[in-house]
Amino acid sequence: MGEWKTYAVGDVVEVFDGPHATPNKTDRGPWFLSISSLVSGRLDLEQSAHLSEADYERWTRRVTPQEGDLLFSYETRLGEAALMPSGIRACLGRRMGLLRPKRSVLRPDFLLYAYLGPEFQQVIAERSVHGATVDRIPLVDLPRWPIRLPAPDEQQAIAEVLGALDDKIVLNERIATTARTLCRAVMGALWNSAGLPSLTDSEGALVEGWRRTTLGQLCAEGGGSIQTGPFGSQLHASDYVESGIPSVMPQNIGDNVISESGIARITSSDAERLSKYLLAEGDIVYSRRGDVKRRALVREHEAGWLCGTGCLRVRVGMSTSPLFVSYYLGEPAVQDWIAQHAVGATMPNLNTSILGEAPVVLPPTDVVNRVHERLAAIDASAAHVTHENRTLAELRDTLLPQLITGKLRVKDAIRAVEEAV
Repeated sequence: MGEWKTYAVGDVVEVFDGPHATPNKTDRGPWFLSISSLVSGRLDLEQSAHLSEADYERWTRRVTPQEGDLLFSYETRLGEAALMPSGIRACLGRRMGLLRPKRSVLRPDFLLYAYLGPEFQQVIAERSVHGATVDRIPLVDLPRWPIRLPAPDEQQAIAEVLGALDDKIVLNERIATTARTLCRAVMGALWNSAGLPSLTDSEGALVEGWRRTTLGQLCAEGGGSIQTGPFGSQLHASDYVESGIPSVMPQNIGDNVISESGIARITSSDAERLSKYLLAEGDIVYSRRGDVKRRALVREHEAGWLCGTGCLRVRVGMSTSPLFVSYYLGEPAVQDWIAQHAVGATMPNLNTSILGEAPVVLPPTDVVNRVHERLAAIDASAAHVTHENRTLAELRDTLLPQLITGKLRVKDAIRAVEEAV
């Protein structure tokens, strides 16, 4: 293992910050990057907006992001970072900075892992300015902060090991996305075959044997219910622990899937105290505020987790297929209905009454069962790779601090990665 040296950040990168204003958003054009797009070491452009060509020219006068630049948040979401990919025309957003590595001494991919590693994260925690409302990285001081690096050839070896895990995670995410797209296509074919122009129009004619109901009525028929998760007075921030039973929050709800990344956890005693809020397989979890369109089906391995603060639990019961209902609730028309009926002057809020009134169009049981079988086969593949990604991410997060601090030899890490991928 080669020698690791300590450098000043400014000796190995150029530091830039973004504009201190926000342009008018457009439907298309170059990207105006948001710090919300920095997710688990990757750039998620779904969280960013577009701007006009004229604004792009103004917003890139200071710096134009290039492939291999490290994008990071210097306010509020400290510690988050991602590499700028190729083929993207974008400018930095507010509260976003950029590190451009000097490639003779520092590889971009290694820079990302070093930034996300425990040593530099500790530097960020110790040297950030803690304000009354937000914490920030003082960009004027950042070039003097320390960062430890090995020689470029060892940087490459370490980045390749960790990159193999990240590449597999990305591939699995594509498989899961394709599977969910296929499930939506199955549902779309069902509505087309029944000649349904609208799922939310209560006056529209239905094929014989089909019926209209509401989500609340459907749950009641099957012995289920719609229930709010615990309030903040029942579960305080100090109750969360590093290792324990996951508590599903709005930020953990994706496209019909629960994300375990950064999930909060509670003790078994708190889970017992809050047992009425525990999730069962087939439950559907909703965000109670903010993006109220989001929902996620609870899979077998997630049973026993907590429906956390800020969420609603839908339990269909025995009335019909929860899997079918979860994809029905993902139909754009149904999502729009829920969003339009949410209340709140500044932020949409959902409650059990509003969600209970959501319109449901239900085919006969034999049709639901046939569709369920098709959905189950496709959804299972998405659930499998999503679950596999949790294992891969855990392995990466275990290897990262060991490799990035020189405590683990690359050849030992390679063996662990080969077994995983």
